[in-house]
Formats: sequence, structure tokens, C-alpha cells
Amino acid sequence: MLHCLIIGAAGMLGDGLAKRLVKDGEIGGRKIGRLMLFDIVPAQAPHVEEISVTVEAGDISAVETAEQLVASRPDVIFHLAAIVSGEAERDFEKGYRINLDGTRNLFEAIRKANEEDGYCPRVVFTSSLAVFGSPLPDVIGDDHIITPHSSYGTQKAIGELLLADYSRRGFFDGIGIRLPTICIRPGKPNAAASSFYSGILREPLAGLPAILPVDTSMRHWFASPRAAIGFMAHAAAVSSELLAGRRNMTMPGVSATVADEIEALRAIAGDAAVALIRHEKDPAIEAILSTWPQAFEADRALKLGFEADESFEAIVRAYLEDYATDAEQA
Repeated sequence: MLHCLIIGAAGMLGDGLAKRLVKDGEIGGRKIGRLMLFDIVPAQAPHVEEISVTVEAGDISAVETAEQLVASRPDVIFHLAAIVSGEAERDFEKGYRINLDGTRNLFEAIRKANEEDGYCPRVVFTSSLAVFGSPLPDVIGDDHIITPHSSYGTQKAIGELLLADYSRRGFFDGIGIRLPTICIRPGKPNAAASSFYSGILREPLAGLPAILPVDTSMRHWFASPRAAIGFMAHAAAVSSELLAGRRNMTMPGVSATVADEIEALRAIAGDAAVALIRHEKDPAIEAILSTWPQAFEADRALKLGFEADESFEAIVRAYLEDYATDAEQA
């Protein structure tokens, strides 16, 4: 039976992935027997009798922590842990310690275990669209070079290169997935520069005001939490032979403007919800997001079976279906 490890399990996507794995009970036809959840704070363990679930807490940027996680030899490792874009830009040292050193420590711990006994797990690394930077075409193909214009994007780009090299050397079997901006995130706003993309929908859906810091013409690439969790679960089962040495790829998504978001909100919740959005431009946020990509072809991911949301309205409906309680209690 498979032993799976989720690093970053206390976060929204980590929690959703844990629930998805427990629900599926298998990856690629192999049953899951053990699930370890790790984060800086204890994650909430889903209740299930068929799978042994354990919860650990610690600092992934510490070498000894990474070695302890690898000591149990998980078959599949989902590496989600990171501090978000806005925080990584404000705190340079913390961004590199968590996003780069934490990733390198994990990869090194796996390499050492590989050299000891041939250990070679599947590693799913969550990267970001922030690895791309201007100048950008309107639609970005799979062969576009990565030129990050932020510390966060640089840290993720380095992680992608490390993942490819460690996989090439046979230390582990890695796949890096560049997630679209996740929308709508349940719960409270986070420190990401893109947090408002969720806020201008989540808060009005709960009858609360929201601030829009950019122009409504701003276009971006989106996926629902449901789709993102599906990407991660699917990535764990993709054959390494189909990757053909190209370990990192952009996930499919929905290209939409802020105006498209607002119209989707209007279609589902009406004019009263839209009226709760207040425009207050923030030049700092606009400057960061203006360098981010707007749309992708994502042909490689689609051919490998990754599935995106059908539309932005579908993204809003998925949020209401999956997180109705969050919307009511916000």
C-alpha cells in the first residue's frame, strides 16, 4: 500500500488534498494505506478507518525536519509548503528560507535516502505562474521561457530547475505543476498580491464589502480549489515516461478579467452583491500583477489528462458547492 506525505497540509489546498486522497483511497490504482500530514502548525486529520493518518508539525526549512519526514520513506510526496507572493516580496530572507531552502532541504534528504537504499518517491511540486515575467505574449505556450520578476517567482523557478535536475539524476521521480491563481479561496484573505481576486467574490457572496485594488480590465489565469486539488491528485499518477524529460508544466485554467469575475458574481448573486465591491486602487499590487501572465495554451497538461474548470461562473458555483458554510459564516 502507498504511503503518502503532504507537506503544507494545514493550508487550504493541503487540507483539500488530504480529503480528496482519503475519499479516493488510491492513486493510479494503488491503494493508500498511510497518510502523513505535515505543516508548521498541526493539520486537521480527516476521519477514515481504512487509512492510517498521522499529523506532524515543524519547520520545513530545518535540515533535520526534512530528514525526519523522509525517514519513513513515503511513496508519494506532495510539496505544497510556501509563503505567498506578497509576503515573499516584503520579507526577502523569509521567502528564500521557506520557499527555496525548504525545497532544497527536502530534495537533499530524498537524495541521501536514495543513495542509502535506492529510495525513489514520486514528488509533486506546486509551482506558480509567477515564474513568468514580462514581456509576455497574450497567450503563453508551453515552450515560453521563465523570466520571473518577483522573489516568489524566482524561488519557484529555482525549485522547478532543482526538481528537473534531481529527477534527471534519478534521486526521485518529480513533476512540477504551475497552478493558476486559486479562486475562490475560502476563509480569510491572505498576504498574496492576488488575494483580492477571491475577496471581491467571497466577501460579497457573504454579504460583506470588498475592496478592488486594480482596474477591471486586469486579466489573469484562474482555477477553483476543486480543480487545483484535482491537478495535484492527478499529477501523482502521471507516468514519468509521458513527461519525456520535461518535468514542469502549466496547468489549464480559465482566462478572465476582473470585469468577467464581477459579471459572474452578478449572474449568481445579483446586483446587490456587486454593489458591495469598492474600488480603491493600490499601485503596489497593480505593479506586481501587471507582470503576471494572462492566458495559456497548456496543451501538454491537457494531453496528460489534467482537467480545468469550464468557465468563471463554474468556478463561483464550485465554491458555493464546496464551501457553502464558509460563505455563510464569513
